[in-house]
Amino acid sequence: MTTTNPATDAAPADSGLDRPVLVVDFGAQYAQLIARRVREASVYSEIVPHTITAAEVLAKNPRGIVLSGGPSSVYAEGAPAFDGAIFELGVPVLGICYGFQVMATALGGTVAHTGAREYGSTPVTVSNGDNVLLADQPDSQTVWMSHGDSVATAPDGFTVLASSVSTPVAAFANDAKRLYGVQWHPEVKHSENGQHVLENFLHRAAGINPDWNSGNVIAEQVAKIRAQVGTGKVICGLSGGVDSAVAAALVHKAIGDQLVCVFVDHGLLRQDERRQVEEDYVKATGIRLVTADVREQFLVALKGVSDPETKRKIIGREFIRTFEQAQAELVLESKETDGDPIAFLVQGTLYPDVVESGGGSGTANIKSHHNVGGLPDDLKFELVEPLRTLFKDEVRAIGAELGLPAEIVQRQPFPGPGLGIRIVGSITQERLDLLRQADAIVRFELTAAGLDREIWQCPVVLLADVRSVGVQGDGRTYGHPIVLRPVSSEDAMTADWTRLPYDLLAKISNRITNEVDGVNRVVLDVTSKPPGTIEWE
Repeated sequence: MTTTNPATDAAPADSGLDRPVLVVDFGAQYAQLIARRVREASVYSEIVPHTITAAEVLAKNPRGIVLSGGPSSVYAEGAPAFDGAIFELGVPVLGICYGFQVMATALGGTVAHTGAREYGSTPVTVSNGDNVLLADQPDSQTVWMSHGDSVATAPDGFTVLASSVSTPVAAFANDAKRLYGVQWHPEVKHSENGQHVLENFLHRAAGINPDWNSGNVIAEQVAKIRAQVGTGKVICGLSGGVDSAVAAALVHKAIGDQLVCVFVDHGLLRQDERRQVEEDYVKATGIRLVTADVREQFLVALKGVSDPETKRKIIGREFIRTFEQAQAELVLESKETDGDPIAFLVQGTLYPDVVESGGGSGTANIKSHHNVGGLPDDLKFELVEPLRTLFKDEVRAIGAELGLPAEIVQRQPFPGPGLGIRIVGSITQERLDLLRQADAIVRFELTAAGLDREIWQCPVVLLADVRSVGVQGDGRTYGHPIVLRPVSSEDAMTADWTRLPYDLLAKISNRITNEVDGVNRVVLDVTSKPPGTIEWE
């Protein structure tokens, strides 16, 4: 195998997954979005913390580096630091927003707090369109800015490429050292030529061939799973959703009948969910499926609990307790007299789950997903999470590549904690039955209207601790409101509310208030993400 020195050699034409593009995370919620955009350019990417050293970068032998934005000022006390020696390795680097300013200060430029902030859509003027970074782009374009500090002077040897009214140095380049930077956020769709900027950096400046696809992911993960598991036996927590289904199919491809799937009926499921999973998944994959009926166990554990973080942690704990029980039963069933446990647990964890649970570098804990921040401290399983660095659309592509049917691959997301986090308030059997009935009406009408592929998902939320006065059957009622939350998204990191037809909303509202006892009002959530999350809890 030919070896290369990233300090002196250009990226070879046959570079593969062993030479990623590193996305350095300075605490930005959009670091994962940068990684996604790099992958959209058919280049494999990995996210690393800003504390990474030059030696650690060399060990990863990357084909390029992208520095993310971040919420700090480069001059603020405690601002995320960066090893400036990385700029001397000869690896192509693109700095974005905060990363742009980190590069400027590390190499002798200056960053000033001008007081002139730029947030949102901002026009910029390209002054050097001949440079590879902004090549084949219009001289005037709209980009997405989010900054208070600005680069006042570029480092020696750098050429200024673009400016805005408030930012004289909005982009710069040093072609000899293959160092580039932009003040705006090219990863955000609102930047008109954002993907073009990233692709110019990746394909032209860094010389990286677009050679990454879902087939690469499958081959890489199969090898990793085999290396991790060996001849051990594995159980998979299968919810029936696309994430766990694809994770199971990927692990099954790697280790075959060493895998058994466990479906947990925790009583927080939607109408007919258990039957659908038991029939559809086994038919589609042939993988052995065991169902654990623990409805009473979960209801008892959640009794009287209304705080959403506490709910998620209880649900995460009870999932693990259920898998431990299933593990013990499977060991007894196989008549293994040595009593060795099944040591591995497969989860369909995705990167958005990790980020929202505070799993990034300096990122906030938005909510503890049951399969990440909700896991108990005494977890005895070794986790197998082949999708942990991926986004939903990438997972769907992998599922299709593995041969899973469309009814599984295109299924709308449904959270692992189920209806438990769609009841705002404590959970009771009565409230679950009420919400289950309303949810079934909404899903039926959306399907009948042919909108299943038009929306990302539509959480139906019961405001259990809220009541309002209504009139039904010429009498006064004092019932609960149901909230409809239809959203459109690509990857669940950002979302907008879906503009459903008014006549469809009216039909759904009429059916719910007429057919579901205890509900006298239906409301529509028209909040984007951010500031709201897709689920209410």
